[in-house]
Amino acid sequence: MRLYFLRHGEADWPNWDRPDDERPLTERGKKEMRKVAKFLCELDLPLDDIVSSPLPRASQTADVVAERFKLHVREHEGLTKDFSVSRLKEIVQAYPVENLMIVGHEPNFTEVISELTGGDCKLSKGGLALIDLDEGKMKGRLLWLFPPKITKVF
Repeated sequence: MRLYFLRHGEADWPNWDRPDDERPLTERGKKEMRKVAKFLCELDLPLDDIVSSPLPRASQTADVVAERFKLHVREHEGLTKDFSVSRLKEIVQAYPVENLMIVGHEPNFTEVISELTGGDCKLSKGGLALIDLDEGKMKGRLLWLFPPKITKVF
């Protein structure tokens, strides 16, 4: 299975006075995610499904990509604060496709990627990692890691 980890776009609101779980993408975050989605289409990714955290900043990020790829976003509570390799296994089993994108949050994504691959990486906001995953062993190989700045190349 090819597993795409997409971290949500910018959602930093300096004077945010509501719960963190309600933070949406900023205008800059939306614009950046549109560029990322366009870049991913240019790569002609063979996405089969997109599963997102239900938190607004992640679901809005997933919606931007889904629109480009003409896919429907599925939400999964397992992609929130308690995301782990065991939660990932549940998601992978629930969505048995060849090319799955999951959209979520840090620091969980970096921790899970490290546990799956043994690698040390940091997924920036709007960044994307691709893992070639052996679902039986829940181990994988990091194929690439893109920061959103890569979209400036195209």
